[in-house]
Amino acid sequence: MTSIGGAEMVDWNLAVATATRFVRPGPDASRDEARAVVAELRRHAKASEEHVRAFTRMVPEGVTPRDTPVLVVDRAGWIRANVAGFRELLSPLLDKMRERRSDTAGGAVLGAVGGKVTGVELGMLLSFLASRVLGQYETFAPASRSLPEGAPAGPGGNGGGRLLLVAPNIVHVERELGVDPHDFRLWVCLHEETHRTQFTGVPWLRDHLEGEIQSFLAETDVDPMTVLERLREAAQSLAGARPEGEEDEGRSLVELVQTPAQREILGRLTAVMSLLEGHADFVMDGVGPAVVPSVAEIREKFQQRRARGAGRLDLALRKLLGLDAKLRQYRDGERFVRAVVEEVGMDGFNRVWTSPNTLPTKAEIAKPADWVARVHRRAES
Repeated sequence: MTSIGGAEMVDWNLAVATATRFVRPGPDASRDEARAVVAELRRHAKASEEHVRAFTRMVPEGVTPRDTPVLVVDRAGWIRANVAGFRELLSPLLDKMRERRSDTAGGAVLGAVGGKVTGVELGMLLSFLASRVLGQYETFAPASRSLPEGAPAGPGGNGGGRLLLVAPNIVHVERELGVDPHDFRLWVCLHEETHRTQFTGVPWLRDHLEGEIQSFLAETDVDPMTVLERLREAAQSLAGARPEGEEDEGRSLVELVQTPAQREILGRLTAVMSLLEGHADFVMDGVGPAVVPSVAEIREKFQQRRARGAGRLDLALRKLLGLDAKLRQYRDGERFVRAVVEEVGMDGFNRVWTSPNTLPTKAEIAKPADWVARVHRRAES
């Protein structure tokens, strides 16, 4: 939620301060151990670049994709990058809401809440997530001294992005799983480097995603009473107090506050994210056996960890925030990629990167043969 009344509808600095204060401490490690982890992750990221490009064949020979930095960060660094990304993405929506300030009862309530509370709420959310993310290709946040970015992505001057590897989280998970740390670090880098290759090798992908997100935000109701009504309905549904005759579809809080138009956009975004995550898992498994000796053990233990979560609270929060949908994206997307590659080969699969029109729909993610029929047979007829 955002405040209608203040000049700053979200206190971004407070969001960073709150998240860094409440985030869980990282695993114990001496300064020398920490330096060694950082150095090894950087080496693995560099090695992964060659492995991923050779396996995916996304970058044609003789073509040098846009260079983007690889940054090994702690949890606070991940928080700062994501707050900057939220601020950039949400700017048009917040400007729109400021223009529609209202002195209605709902507007007064939201105005009284203010950007301070909103900043705390965002900070608490990020404090939960910051200890769970192993890596991320950060595409939207503007550059800063501590978080540089690559070359501009296009004529508009958008940033080229950067790959973040969250060192304490990687160390925490490798210890929790009891796997070979050197193998695990390389395995993680293979997944994250695939995302970097996706965005640097497909020049239109970043702008397409940003356009979809901005379309989603543009459909957001800015009338305070409408927002309050949506949240009331969401709270009733989550509490099991749904209006008579309505069925619980098991949607997350994020989904429950959407308009029908937003659900359509979300369907397209879900399909794209399933493709990107599934492709990264497929590449990680494809490259892994040749360069990660214990890949089978790592994969099995990591899948078990994904499936069970860390406990009841973790599972409840994953459901509330829609993070369980992300787990389905990995699974469904990987099945789609594997089925298409088996049917038409890697080069045939790579037609998916031709344009937004060749991206799979949400229905095609579930039925890969339909995508093959649409993209390949139509092109051959």
